[in-house]
Amino acid sequence: MAVQMDPIHQFELKPIFTLGRIGHTEIVFSQASLYMLAAVALITLLTFLATRRNALVPGRIQSFVEMSYEFIASTVRSSAGEEGMRFFPFVFSLFMFILILNLFGMIPYGFTVTSHIIVTFALAALVIGTVIVYGFMKHGTHFLGLFVPSGVPVWLLPFIVVIEVISFISRPISLSLRLFANMLAGHIALKVFGGFVVSLGAAGVLAVLAPLPLLMAVALTALEFLVAGLQAYVFTVLTCIYLNDALHPGH
Repeated sequence: MAVQMDPIHQFELKPIFTLGRIGHTEIVFSQASLYMLAAVALITLLTFLATRRNALVPGRIQSFVEMSYEFIASTVRSSAGEEGMRFFPFVFSLFMFILILNLFGMIPYGFTVTSHIIVTFALAALVIGTVIVYGFMKHGTHFLGLFVPSGVPVWLLPFIVVIEVISFISRPISLSLRLFANMLAGHIALKVFGGFVVSLGAAGVLAVLAPLPLLMAVALTALEFLVAGLQAYVFTVLTCIYLNDALHPGH
């Protein structure tokens, strides 16, 4: 019972089978890998079902996919301009992937993949890597103008360049930590308040004291559903802003 009540125990990675070894490092297929594959499969299935008939009067699945499409398209246009639509497939896939993983974590006994910093950092590194590669491919060395704001006095320029470089390097860190910390903290809070209800019930005082933590657990659950969608949106908006730097590196 003590293990089950541990709020950190829910984030433990559990190997399903071994894929092999690289040197002394074992490569395993964990439940996190399973959930990520399930998210990709679900997104593919939803997209296929939504576009299979393309009905004039859309059904629920088609409406959901179309609304998601328009929502992300408007986000890309408002953050990166019409030129940013070339990144729409990447941004849309990223948003749906994070959203589905966040919602998977809300399923009872489910696993929250985005509560692991290695996953969120990998997604953030993918975004920043795309910005750097595309920026140099399109602008060449002019992409470095991103670190040299216009109108800055020459004597102040070295300090500003250092600050801009540090700010750029910190982007994947802040992007990954924001998603990771919000999902981790929310699920820990849910586990703690859920544990209060179970403990009070086991102590025989459920009817007297348990309603308060029970109501708090219900409220936190509703809040976590909101956070699941909001954090996917925030990650997407910041991705669009960073991609805009690759399209227009000048300040």
